[in-house]
Amino acid sequence: MALPACAVRAFEPPRQPERGAPARTTCPRRHSRVEAELAASRPGSVAASVRADPPRGVSHGFHSRPLLDKPRKASSSLAGAACAPLFALLSRGRRRRMHVLRRRWDLGSLCRVLLTRGLAALGHSLKHVFGAIFSKIFGPLASVGNMDEKSNKLLLALVMLFLFAVIVLQYVCPGTECQLLRLQAFSSPVRDPYRSEDESSARFVPRYNFTRGDLLRKVDFDIKGDDLIVFLHIQKTGGTTFGRHLVRNIQLEQPCECRVGQKKCTCHRPGKRETWLFSRFSTGWSCGLHADWTELTSCVPSVVDGKRDARLRPSRWRIFQILDAASKDKRGSPNTNAGANSPSSTKTRNTSKSGKNFHYITILRDPVSRYLSEWRHVQRGATWKASLHVCDGRPPTSEELPSCYTGDDWSGCPLKEFMDCPYNLANNRQVRMLSDLTLVGCYNLSVMPEKQRNKVLLESAKSNLKHMAFFGLTEFQRKTQYLFEKTFNMNFISPFTQYNTTRASSVEINEEIQKRIEGLNFLDMELYSYAKDLFLQRYQFMRQKEHQEARRKRQEQRKFLKGRLLQTHFQSQGQGQSQNPNQNQSQNPNPNANQNLTQNLTQNLMQNLTQSSRQKENRESLKQNSGKEQNGNTSNGTNDYIGSVEKWR
Repeated sequence: MALPACAVRAFEPPRQPERGAPARTTCPRRHSRVEAELAASRPGSVAASVRADPPRGVSHGFHSRPLLDKPRKASSSLAGAACAPLFALLSRGRRRRMHVLRRRWDLGSLCRVLLTRGLAALGHSLKHVFGAIFSKIFGPLASVGNMDEKSNKLLLALVMLFLFAVIVLQYVCPGTECQLLRLQAFSSPVRDPYRSEDESSARFVPRYNFTRGDLLRKVDFDIKGDDLIVFLHIQKTGGTTFGRHLVRNIQLEQPCECRVGQKKCTCHRPGKRETWLFSRFSTGWSCGLHADWTELTSCVPSVVDGKRDARLRPSRWRIFQILDAASKDKRGSPNTNAGANSPSSTKTRNTSKSGKNFHYITILRDPVSRYLSEWRHVQRGATWKASLHVCDGRPPTSEELPSCYTGDDWSGCPLKEFMDCPYNLANNRQVRMLSDLTLVGCYNLSVMPEKQRNKVLLESAKSNLKHMAFFGLTEFQRKTQYLFEKTFNMNFISPFTQYNTTRASSVEINEEIQKRIEGLNFLDMELYSYAKDLFLQRYQFMRQKEHQEARRKRQEQRKFLKGRLLQTHFQSQGQGQSQNPNQNQSQNPNPNANQNLTQNLTQNLMQNLTQSSRQKENRESLKQNSGKEQNGNTSNGTNDYIGSVEKWR
């Protein structure tokens, strides 16, 4: 089967140019033009019969050969006669595009060409659109000069003017200092940094009724005097992070001195060698490792009154001696346990013999998360054996507080074994550390029934928490920062960070285990619900109070500005009337300046009242005259109306 001439010619080797044929030039357009002229000058060529005047840069056939090929002769050109009519049927522009695509089969160049042509077309269309808009807006200017040039120049001038105004406004009114012109109006509203940190709604329905005194926490903390902040650090509640904030991230006249490689910092009062903070990172574990409410309220006053040095860390024997003396004084007092929840007892606990005011603070956490975090910490080898658990002047015996493990630590224990231990101090730890254990016989479980003991512990923990100067929640870091700053009037340098991913959150438990953990910590669950409700109510109360104070300040500023304007107005009027002494003497024979000013004010008010009454009478007369004249002649009515208006003016 014979192949067509087009296919045969496609498989032929490249031919050498003939003698006398033009050599290949550097310009493809010039070479194509010369080749086309030579092919058209031959009498027997098909190209001459198909097209006498080919376009520049286009070959003579659909299957044209490379530039180094031999020019076609009359006999060989007849072989492509079957393909030439198909190419001749296409339009001139289509033939050129197909030839260019065949010779330059490059996807990158094709994309670049399409992109540049698309952008050019878009710019051309936008130019026409903006020109039409400006021709509609600035129609009277279209007749003067060339509209396209003027519209382009005007558009450029407006854009440059807007950018210049924005830059000037940023320099004149940076941030929110400018009250009249704010750039925030052009942008989206700024998100409240204190809103829904735990993915909950910002507004909640309160469950407990608290008084204004319970919600309002405003401590007049005198750092230069004798006030002392005592931090009650409960295990695995984020207390370490909050304690570092107190010594490293707070704005003070004399900041705490923290050295590299040391956990403790020196937090002295300005100009004194006394500390204003009693915590792990300032004074160390001066009352024992993770001392609870019972230990701190008995130990801190004795330590501060006995030794004024902030870097004192007494020995364990000294702690026992101090706590024993404090417990004897407590038992010797007539009202030892009476009024545990009364404000008077709280006041005596927060004040030492030397007159120092102790402001207790703490941090709470969700009981389930805290329990799982403590289990993971125990798995890594934590024991807290150094905790004293001193109550009523003595530590508990091994029968009162047995251990859950026999070795040196409880590392690697599974969760089931951790939950099965009935003497595990992780159960209801927050209630136990915040309550007064002397009310239930310390760690002796035989003093009262279990149900009554739990009730007394829970009520004591709630009362102590409510009367504390401040407490925060781990799940609300920014709100905790806000309430601390408003309570003590002390600001932090950098904002707190909310970490939603912790070791406890990485533990996957089913619903059954979660319910069991909640059952083991039922007192902590009740206390946390109470604390969360009180915390959020305090936050909302403080925010409302802040908004009210800001509104009151704005009203006072407006009143002040109005007074200044009235004062300047009256002064200008007084100066104008003082220039006419004869008129002032006739109107006011008394030379006293204050009396002249008051008389001038009354005269101005009377003149304004008379002018307003005259204007009302003129308006009513105009309405009556216009109604009467509508029934008469229209021309006379309009003339009379214009005349009355002129008279009224």
